[in-house]
Amino acid sequence: MDVLLDTTYLYRLMEAFGTLPEEDRRFLAAHEARLHVSAVSIWEMRLKYNARHPSGARKSPFDPGDVLAALEGQDVTFLPMTMAHAAKALEPPLDHKDPFDELLLVQAQEEGLRLLTADRRLAEHPLAVTV
Repeated sequence: MDVLLDTTYLYRLMEAFGTLPEEDRRFLAAHEARLHVSAVSIWEMRLKYNARHPSGARKSPFDPGDVLAALEGQDVTFLPMTMAHAAKALEPPLDHKDPFDELLLVQAQEEGLRLLTADRRLAEHPLAVTV
């Protein structure tokens, strides 16, 4: 199975210093999963890194450049955002309006991937898989 990591999984990966939790690693190994990371997730991470809470603290502790550097040595395929992805409708559509969730699911749909997510709002979508 080829999986696209949701942005939440990139955060998990960074928080664990480049190692997914044991349960996730067993799941991926059992399914001979090949991992993909989307430019959409890096973009979302950049926006959160540059945004600030009213306190002045960043909304994300991870510089997207550091995320890319951490992924460089991993066995992942980078997935660009294409014009075809931008133009395609998600089937079935989401019941919420998060554009990053929708774009990641469209990429999964168009590339024959499953979106590995911990987001409960996405768990019921047929393209999503949770551990």
